[in-house]
Parts: sequence; C-alpha cells; structure tokens
Amino acid sequence: MNSQKILVPVAGVALVVLAYWYSGWAGVAVVTGGLVMWLLLHFTRMMQVLKRAANRPIGFVDSAVMLNAKLKPQLTLLHVVAMTRALGELRSPPDSQPEIFRWTDSGGSYVDCTFAGGKLAGHELTRPAVADDGAPGESCAPPAP
Repeated sequence: MNSQKILVPVAGVALVVLAYWYSGWAGVAVVTGGLVMWLLLHFTRMMQVLKRAANRPIGFVDSAVMLNAKLKPQLTLLHVVAMTRALGELRSPPDSQPEIFRWTDSGGSYVDCTFAGGKLAGHELTRPAVADDGAPGESCAPPAP
C-alpha cells in the first residue's frame, strides 16, 4: 500500500490539532483554509491536464524519442499525461497491475511505459526498422548515379 495515502491525511489532521492547541479556533480556521486551498490547486491542475488531453488522440505524442528522454522513474501517470498532452493507449488488461500504456508518434516510434501503483516503474522506446530496399524517406544519402 502506498504510504502517501495514509501519511498525507494524518499530517493534515495533525496540523489541525496543533493549530487548535496553539491558537484555538482561529488557528483551525487558518490551517483548514490552507489545506482546502492546497486541495483546490491539485484538483485544478488535474482538470487542466485532463482538459488538454481530451483534445488529442489517445496514445499520440509529437515525438516518442523526446518523451523517452524526459521520462524519469517514479513520475506519476498524471505527470506523464501532462508531458504528452494525451492519454496513453492501455496495453495491459484493465484493472490489473502493473499498467502498461503506449504513446506513439507519427513516424511509428513508440514508448511503452509501465506504471506500478500509479508511478512510472519502467519505460522502453521502440523505433521502426529501416527498410534495406532504399525506400524514399528512409535514407539520408543521395541516390547513386
């Protein structure tokens, strides 16, 4: 179980109790106001990220290579969605752990991200194979005369 799910509410209650102990009901009002403001800021950020992601195709990212370079262990799924501005394509069975999401770019490259408990556990970049027949756009060298 994630310790943040327990520690954050316990810390909030402890702050309220300490505020009452030191300042009475005025302190409780100040601390409660601060906690409500903190919750509203997080809720507003989440809604903004999801609103941006709603306007993009699922699983699409501008550059899979750049996404791969920006990913770090322990990033939350919300943070990755904010970076890509798109929801990932779910590749694992629903409601199972770990969750695997894929983001693909227009060139066919994709990044598979594995999330365990909502945190990034690993990621892998896959690029399409280059054809050996010299297909247009596949080679940077000019054609031989």
